[in-house]
Amino acid sequence: MKSHDEELALKIYTHEDTSEIAVQIEKVKELSANQTTTDTTNTIPLNYKTDPQAIYISRLQLHNFSDLPKPVNESIFKKELEELTESFSHIININGNDKIDKFIQDAQLNAAVYNYEVIEWIPYDRFIDVKQIGKGGFGTIHYAWWIDGYITEWDIENQQWKRWRENKEVALKKFDNFVNFNDVLNEMAIHLKTRTMAASIGFYGITQDPETHSYMMVLGYAKDGNLREYLKINFNNINWKQKLNNLWDLSYRLMVIHELDIVHQDFHPGNILSYDFKNNMFISDFGLSKPIGANQNNPEKKNIVGVLPYIAPEVLSGDEEYTKAADVYSFGIIAYEMITGFPPYPDIPHDEDLAIKICNGLRPKIPFHTPKLITRTIMRCWDARVTHRPTFEELYDELREYWSDYNDCLYKGKNKDSEIVIQIKKAKEFSANQESINTTTTTTTTTPLNYQTHPQAIYTSRLLNFSRLPKPKNEKNFERELEELTESFSHIITGKNSIKLVYKLIRIASNIFNNF
Repeated sequence: MKSHDEELALKIYTHEDTSEIAVQIEKVKELSANQTTTDTTNTIPLNYKTDPQAIYISRLQLHNFSDLPKPVNESIFKKELEELTESFSHIININGNDKIDKFIQDAQLNAAVYNYEVIEWIPYDRFIDVKQIGKGGFGTIHYAWWIDGYITEWDIENQQWKRWRENKEVALKKFDNFVNFNDVLNEMAIHLKTRTMAASIGFYGITQDPETHSYMMVLGYAKDGNLREYLKINFNNINWKQKLNNLWDLSYRLMVIHELDIVHQDFHPGNILSYDFKNNMFISDFGLSKPIGANQNNPEKKNIVGVLPYIAPEVLSGDEEYTKAADVYSFGIIAYEMITGFPPYPDIPHDEDLAIKICNGLRPKIPFHTPKLITRTIMRCWDARVTHRPTFEELYDELREYWSDYNDCLYKGKNKDSEIVIQIKKAKEFSANQESINTTTTTTTTTPLNYQTHPQAIYTSRLLNFSRLPKPKNEKNFERELEELTESFSHIITGKNSIKLVYKLIRIASNIFNNF
C-alpha cells in the first residue's frame, strides 16, 4: 500500500519536501479552527474514532505505517507535533491532568509498529458490567467489558482507527486515592515498557472512575487468574512438562525485565497472571518496580514493602538495596511453590520471628524426590550469598534445556538418557507409589490441594517494619549440600556451555531483528 499519507510520512522521515509537509499541517490546523466547543468544562478524552484530532495523529504518528523504517532523527516530527498539540489544545487537553495527557501522547509518539505499544484515554462509559473482583495493598481490581476493543492500525480511507475484539473482557486496576500520583505514573510507564517486550499483561489505556476520580489502568483480563489461585485449584493436574514450561517461561519474562534494567521488587505468585497457564504467563503489578539506580537519595528507600516469604534476606536485614539478585531469590521461592504446589511457610505467622529465621537461613523444605537438577536450581536462587545466585539469563538457558530434553523425549523419543528425563521418571514413579498407598474413594489427581493457612500467614503486599535483623547467612549444611549437587552434575553443567552460547546468539539476533 502506497497512499499519499504514507508518502508524506516517508518525506518527514527523510526531511524531504518540507513545504508540502507544511501545507498538510496547515490543513489540519484549519480543520481544528473550524471545530467549535460550546462547553470546555466537560470536554472528554480522545476516542480516536471520529474526532478530528485523529487526523492530526494519523498525519504525525509515523509508527502507523508499519512498513516504514523507524526514524533515525525525529526532530522535525517532534517540532510539528508540538505545534499541532498547541493548535488542538482545546480538544486534546481533555482529561484535566496534563501529566496523564502527556504520558499518553508520549507513549503514542514513541510507539513503533506494534499495536500493543499504543495506549489511549478511554472514557469510563465505554465499559459495561463493571464489578470488583479483587483487592490489593494499593487499590482494587475490577472486571469489565470494553465495548470498542483495542487499536490495531489507522484506517486512512475512513479516517478512523481500526479495532479488534469489540466487547472485550478487560481488568481495570483502580489506584486508591492515597497513592502518590507519581508512583501511579511510574507503574504505568514501567508496565508499558515491559509490555513492549511481551513480559507483562496487556495494557490498553487509562480511564477514570467518575465517582471517586481514581485513575484506572485498562489491562488484559487473565481468565486463569494468578498463579497462587491456579496452583491451589489445579496443581494435581499439572504434569512435569507444564512445570518445566512454566519455569522456563517465567524465567524468560524476568530476563526481559532485567535486560531493561528494571527490578520488580514485589515478585510473588499473586503478581503472575495468565490467560492460560498451560501455555504462558505474564508479570503484573509494577507499583514497587524501579529502574536500577533510581531514587538512591529517597529517604523512604529503607521502607520494605512486599510479601515476607518472597523477600530476599539481604533486603529484609537492610544489608543491601533491592537488586536483580533479590528478584532471583523471589523466583527461587516461586519455583519451589510451582514444583510442590504449596506456598512457603503456610502454617506459621509471617512476623518478625519468621524474618529473623529467614535471615538465619530458613528456607522451605524441598521434597527429597524432586529431580536433583531442579533442586539445585532452586537452592542456587535462594542462596544467602548474593553473588552466588544465577542471573535470569542463566536460569533461562538452564530451564530451556531441561524443557527441551523432556519435550523431545515425550514427543520424539529422543534424549531418553538425559539426566532430567531420568530424574523426572523417578519422581513420577515415587508419586505413583505414594498415590497407590494413600488411595481413597476420592481420586487424588482431580482434587484441589488441601492445606491449612495460619490466620497470620499473609500473602499480599504490605509495609514491613522490622528492626535489628541478623546479617543473612545460610543454614549449617546448605552450602555443602549445594556443592555436592553441583559436583554430581558437573559433567552436565560443563557440557551446557556451548549450548548456552548458541541460545545467547539466537537471542541477540532476535533482538537485532525486532529493533528494525
